[in-house]
Amino acid sequence: MYHGAFERNFDKLKPGAAEFEGGDGKVHAIPAWPASADGVKVGYMEKAGKKFHIVRVVYGDADVVLKNSVVIDLARHFGYGKRLGAEPTLVEDDGLMVTLLEDVLRKNPEQGAELMPVRAAVKMAARSRTK
Repeated sequence: MYHGAFERNFDKLKPGAAEFEGGDGKVHAIPAWPASADGVKVGYMEKAGKKFHIVRVVYGDADVVLKNSVVIDLARHFGYGKRLGAEPTLVEDDGLMVTLLEDVLRKNPEQGAELMPVRAAVKMAARSRTK
């Protein structure tokens, strides 16, 4: 889910965030997560130069704002043919989410206590779906 421009919003991002400041200087609501998004929810922001960065991971009761953003590699993190924009991008591949979470953990090892349970739950869900 899009969370606004990085330069305007990253320093102000907090768990539970429901809005961001747009390029027009106005406050915009972060849309509600789609009902079909029943797994990991990822908030991302756009840096200058059309570079998208993961800034937030939400799963169950966990709402983790990353200390260090992670550049999104679309094919690696969301799958081929996916696009990022104002509308939510749905990813139905648990394996891709595990990869995304591992990349987030590599860049944010000091947040492992918050992020490892999310990764473990997603990994377990991926295993149970392949059986």
